[in-house]
Amino acid sequence: MPILKILRRRGRPRQVVVQLTDRCNARCFQCGMNVGNGGPRGDLDRETAKRIIDHCAVLGVSALSFTGGEPLLAGDLLCELLDYAGRAGIEYLRTGTNGYRFARPDAPDFMDRVTRLAAMLAATPVRNFWISLDSAHAGVHEANRGFPGLMEGIARALPVFHAHGLYPTANLALTRLMTGETPLEADDAVSFQKLAGQGLSRFFTTAAGLGFTMANCCYPMSDDDAAKGASAAYAATAADRRVSFAEWEKRALFAALDAAVVRHRGDLRIFTPRSAVAALVRRYAGAARADRPCLGGVSFFYVDRQGDCFPCGYRGRENLGPFWKLGRERLDGQAFCRACDWECFRDPTELLGPLGDLAAGLPGWRNLLGLGLRDLGVWAADLRYFAACRHFDGRKPPDAARLAAYRAT
Repeated sequence: MPILKILRRRGRPRQVVVQLTDRCNARCFQCGMNVGNGGPRGDLDRETAKRIIDHCAVLGVSALSFTGGEPLLAGDLLCELLDYAGRAGIEYLRTGTNGYRFARPDAPDFMDRVTRLAAMLAATPVRNFWISLDSAHAGVHEANRGFPGLMEGIARALPVFHAHGLYPTANLALTRLMTGETPLEADDAVSFQKLAGQGLSRFFTTAAGLGFTMANCCYPMSDDDAAKGASAAYAATAADRRVSFAEWEKRALFAALDAAVVRHRGDLRIFTPRSAVAALVRRYAGAARADRPCLGGVSFFYVDRQGDCFPCGYRGRENLGPFWKLGRERLDGQAFCRACDWECFRDPTELLGPLGDLAAGLPGWRNLLGLGLRDLGVWAADLRYFAACRHFDGRKPPDAARLAAYRAT
């Protein structure tokens, strides 16, 4: 999205993530909302959802995401709310799927149902639509999700979406499954980083081969972070070993991600900003000046399916009450939190942070100069790359000529 356009004045939230439903039909080990977990499930009440959207418009929210569970299980409600948010003037609307609609591609009605889905979404003002992938290895991904034939179905579905003017994003969760049949395990950082890099390269290559034109990475969401003060309001977390990483492993993982982004960002539009990844590498390397405190609770907010507002999906002990009661005075706080790596808030915090510094006068300039020339260069390169990627507009095809400049030689 155009970076300068979404940089709002101090005290205005730029992004809200709303849990449309906590129902899900997938088996993913990395998520506490998988179909095997018990407890009551349901969808966000229609009128509550509209009150949330109305207040987003009042507060000047630029980006609104509807997440799950599985958003498509909400049926017509999802499209109704996307339309409502569009009419309210919210420009950047996003949602996604675990991919279940693309399973069993040999079924006689497969192309009809895919076409109906693409047409339904294309008729809304949704800007970005993501499809989750857990691994480049079809068997590993499909076993984790519980949907047979999923990879082939995605490959058959993407041209239909493109024909309707929608360019979905491949959304990779960074877990120990991402390397395929060989789990991401090693005894030392060098071997761990090499194995992670190989898995990431296979993922980006596979995503492009399936027909994706955009990709994004979800950073590990582990219940282990409770030790740092996190207590998830958003249940897309797990205590499973396959999503838990030691700090030395995280450093190697994010270093591998940075290198893989450089290798593959000329082949498809990779949203993951290198400035954010570099900050996480510095954090897990123990650098004194590593990353920025997250804008969760300052400019970004999470809303659960009851309509309650939280600073982010992780800070579940800080219920701010119904979102529509969130006052402007709550938006003047100082960012301080580093309890998790949730990319939905972490990535834009690092990407937008220097722009906020520029607008903050002398104190901001001092903070900006403290980054150092190398880190400033990485951030400036992110802005140029985002422009080359047409600001990751999922309604536009890639600009092959501009991306070619980023192709690894």
